[in-house]
Amino acid sequence: MQQGYAAVLCVLAVLGLEAAAPGECELTRLLQDKLQYEMRLQYMKHYFPIDYTVQVQYEEVLRPSNITRLRNGTVSEAALRYLWFHVSSQAVLRIREVLPEKHPSWKYTQELCQLFDALGEEYSKYRQTDVETVVADLVKLIHSAESRSKAVRPKALLDNCLKVMRMLYGVPC
Repeated sequence: MQQGYAAVLCVLAVLGLEAAAPGECELTRLLQDKLQYEMRLQYMKHYFPIDYTVQVQYEEVLRPSNITRLRNGTVSEAALRYLWFHVSSQAVLRIREVLPEKHPSWKYTQELCQLFDALGEEYSKYRQTDVETVVADLVKLIHSAESRSKAVRPKALLDNCLKVMRMLYGVPC
């Protein structure tokens, strides 16, 4: 089974097509289930004070318009998925940093972190070794503390996470 899968990946790589790995697809389906509107509303809006915001780096806000602009700049789909993973996992970590352990949203964010950790393991196996410079620079900025900060509502971060995930994984999965 694994040899056949590797052969398919080689053929896709030769053809220049960048398909998502089966593990990525399954994990993004699980993430999509966890990011249902009712859950985002309950855990990221109702359980927080009115107009509560989290400080994130400017680059940690990834919207569908950013993906469209990068696609038009000929950034590969695999690199965009790699970028989405880094931005979204950092956003969940930022939300989790502000929560005390007894907060009603703690378990929910912990489950999201576990899914992103599993997705990170998939990326360590299947991701490109050489991503576009634009994406590599953005990922470096996300993991450094040298960027401008921005106040964003926790629900808005997860809304963007879901919208971009649907854009990137809708067709290949």
